[in-house]
Amino acid sequence: MATASLSGAAPPVIELRDITRRYGSGEAEVVALGGVSLTIRQGEFVAIMGPSGSGKSTAMNIIGLLDRPTSGHYLFQGHEVGQLDQDQRALLRRHYLGFIFQGFNLLPRTTALENVELPLVYKAVPGPERIERARAALARVGLAGREGHDPSQLSGGQQQRVAIARALAGSPTVILADEPTGNLDTQRSHEIMQLLTRLNRDEGLTIVMVTHEEHMAHYASRLVVFVDGTVQSDGPVQGENLHVAKGG
Repeated sequence: MATASLSGAAPPVIELRDITRRYGSGEAEVVALGGVSLTIRQGEFVAIMGPSGSGKSTAMNIIGLLDRPTSGHYLFQGHEVGQLDQDQRALLRRHYLGFIFQGFNLLPRTTALENVELPLVYKAVPGPERIERARAALARVGLAGREGHDPSQLSGGQQQRVAIARALAGSPTVILADEPTGNLDTQRSHEIMQLLTRLNRDEGLTIVMVTHEEHMAHYASRLVVFVDGTVQSDGPVQGENLHVAKGG
């Protein structure tokens, strides 16, 4: 899907150009995003922070093609995708995006292997290849030997590893992580962040993560802070940036 620019360099993986998102109309209108521009290149690990109502979750939903912008342009690998129809959006998500959620979203009474296989079923990957890829994804997150366990037999940290393996199984271009440590204790949170850091550093995965936890944002290399529907700051992770992101 990627196309080369005139200079020969690949376009950004994600590019938002003056994106707005408004809900309602008239006096009831709510402006969730008020003209956001953001560029994310292949191999970056970007943390997005901001107080409640800042627009960070709306921006993530647009990036993940779960919502459409009211105006502006969303380019994915150089292609306009912001206004694709429902089927086109589903196809792009299926082949290019991997999602990790705070609540794990695993199917109960379904083995870890079967949970990881699920996106490959939607991609119509043949059974033997599907099983092989799911096993490999579980091994990548340190769960080799746990393929037959269902979620009730796994700790919270292990369940999130299964969710990460599920996101990896489809060989996505971008991983979108929405509060991936929100349901975990401190030790398990750091283990999950170390895993994401390794996938970014060693495998070149592009990761975009929404978090409200300062210590988790430290694992990213870049911090984007949203305030009142706009990008307030965008740069390398630094202590003062994190202080602003928390509303301090």
